[in-house]
Amino acid sequence: MLEKKHIIDFRIRWAWHSISRLYNDRAKNHKATTSTAFAILNIEKEGTLSTQLGPKMGMESRSLTRTLKGMLDRGFIKKKIDPKDKRKVHLFLTKKGVEYRKIASENVKVFNERVFEKITEQELETFYKVMNAVDQSIEELKNEK
Repeated sequence: MLEKKHIIDFRIRWAWHSISRLYNDRAKNHKATTSTAFAILNIEKEGTLSTQLGPKMGMESRSLTRTLKGMLDRGFIKKKIDPKDKRKVHLFLTKKGVEYRKIASENVKVFNERVFEKITEQELETFYKVMNAVDQSIEELKNEK
């Protein structure tokens, strides 16, 4: 049996939970969450369809609905119904949302820079190769159903 520290999904999950806790600690200083920050970072300046946001973030619709409601309540986003197709709802950042986006973006940048200081370009390329293999394996296993 492999040790937990040598199991790929354990290390990815461990790292993601650590990153998420770090981002949540930073976000709560602004009365927000990691989910809020990622949503804000994924809403385009010219608007984003609400139905496209979940897949962009890898988020289930129920969780996304809750996140968007909180963002609306806090004044980070506004909704506009598409005038040509009333079924489509576009999300836009408010002025407050744009300000928060700068903060969230800076936090992501600082984290990434801190990691980049500790690894070589070759190690980074290897990391991306491994993550591509993980993504590929997930797709293969999903398609085996």
